[in-house]
Amino acid sequence: MEFKNLLFQAEAGIATLTFNRPKALNALNAELLGELAQALEAVAGDEDIRVLILTGAGDKSFVAGADITELAKCHALQAKLFATRGQHAIQKLQCLSIPVIAAVNGFALGGGSEIALACDFIYASENAKFGLPEITLGIIPGFGGTQRLPRLIGMNMAKEMIFTGKMLSAAEAKELGMVNKVVAPDALMTEVMATAKSIAQKGKVSLRAAKQVINAGMGVDLKTGCSMEVDAFALCMASPDAKEGTTAFLEKRKAVFKASLTED
Repeated sequence: MEFKNLLFQAEAGIATLTFNRPKALNALNAELLGELAQALEAVAGDEDIRVLILTGAGDKSFVAGADITELAKCHALQAKLFATRGQHAIQKLQCLSIPVIAAVNGFALGGGSEIALACDFIYASENAKFGLPEITLGIIPGFGGTQRLPRLIGMNMAKEMIFTGKMLSAAEAKELGMVNKVVAPDALMTEVMATAKSIAQKGKVSLRAAKQVINAGMGVDLKTGCSMEVDAFALCMASPDAKEGTTAFLEKRKAVFKASLTED
């Protein structure tokens, strides 16, 4: 896949999608958002891809937010379209059935933080910065930040971040639970790739089931969530993953899971 504002590569079941507007600190404009939606549709339809990594081009920014030069020209209806386009793309990201890792290599502000929040988890370099500074522009987050951030770090901390527009260091974001791991800048992609490779070796059916149940369970009560887990567990047991995993355990060998969701 080739795009104007994105770089895409895939190898051994791991795809990397890089935001590529380094002169604009990878800021999000309408064209990039459209390309992101297209890329995510292609990833969703590629059964060979088992893990997706998102990162930013250059050493300064993951995504520095919306492109203000474009946003400043919007009237209310255009702003609604822009926010809807952004939410549409980010919803596609969150709904991917495969695990998604954000490799935040610099500024993740506004839409950048909102994209990272829609990933399954975040690894960050020590120089990464997180924030939702829209309030300083007289607006609010429009790509899901007011909804995803409170669900991740709690309502009070999210309100403080959004009301003040302050930036957090990578270490502060980790302390709040936004970030899983903080590493040196030159080690970020090595760490992310090591985790991605570990995940890619797991069974596709069980990975999809785990992600689906975790995500869906966050919006229901505990009893309903546990019931969903029982159903997903049973479906996993009917898959080639479970047959290979249990057989490998009994034979005292490492399981080798197939890329296919069904028996050949």
